[in-house]
Amino acid sequence: MAEGKRIEPTPLISLITVNYNQAAVTCDLLESTRTLTYPRFEIIVVDNGSKEDPTERIRQGNYPNVTVIVSPDNLGFSGGNNLGIRHARGDYYFLLNNDTIVTPTLLELLLEPFRQFPAVGVTCPKIRFHDQPNIIQYAGYRPLNEYTGQTWAVGLMEPDEGQHDKSGPTYFAHGAAMMVSRAVLEKAGTLDESFFLYYEELDWSARIRRAGFQIYYQADALIFHRESMSVGKANAMKVYYHTRNRLWFMRRNVVGFPRLIFYLYYFCLALPKALVQYTLRWQPDYLRAILRAIVWNVTHTRNQPASTTPSVAMAA
Repeated sequence: MAEGKRIEPTPLISLITVNYNQAAVTCDLLESTRTLTYPRFEIIVVDNGSKEDPTERIRQGNYPNVTVIVSPDNLGFSGGNNLGIRHARGDYYFLLNNDTIVTPTLLELLLEPFRQFPAVGVTCPKIRFHDQPNIIQYAGYRPLNEYTGQTWAVGLMEPDEGQHDKSGPTYFAHGAAMMVSRAVLEKAGTLDESFFLYYEELDWSARIRRAGFQIYYQADALIFHRESMSVGKANAMKVYYHTRNRLWFMRRNVVGFPRLIFYLYYFCLALPKALVQYTLRWQPDYLRAILRAIVWNVTHTRNQPASTTPSVAMAA
């Protein structure tokens, strides 16, 4: 075991969540935070250009330590979380989807690896599905296959029978719930806003690991997730961002021969397969979404700089 780091006995944790036209769902999350046993945290709700300002509804709920930040525009997952980070005062930043439900000891359990292992920069809990509470969504991530651009969450769709109860380093964080140290933000920057939606946490994870930090799966910590409530299970927007950002992620994070093989795999096999499926089902909106995603990648350069937050060091 590595020598423990010296951190404050009870550091301030900033819990940051993004709301988009889901005030009732967000209030369910806030209600669950009443059970948290960790004594020192703040909650920042970023409203991402919703049709109705949720501030009054949240205020009436009388939830503890909540600040609402209202953006007039939809900044996407990355931009919304980055806006929350800019208003946060914490020593650690816990990015949490608004469609999750927390468990009482979540925060102290996620804090433990930072105390024990100097290299840890991000911790993530086990995630199970809210509607199937014994089914795993995330228990860490497998390595990226650089030739296909694919990775898989460990334990996905498995009943939780204790088979993934061993904590340890993992390859990628899960965007639904990730606690990040201030040191990570100072060295690796924040989420890159060019992604807007999907793949942003994989890109951030890759940058965080390149900056010398570990991403740690904390098996004892647990949340429940109502997956895909913001954009639905399948629609043209989801197809667009998944297509666009898979290519964008690979262009930014894989180089040389592996990236060449990925292009051959993607444009000769994966993409034609998707086009045939959407044509046979006659889903023209999906076909147009793929075309727009390809055009976007053709017109955007790989060397676009990552988002950073230089003011974060002064936030406390």
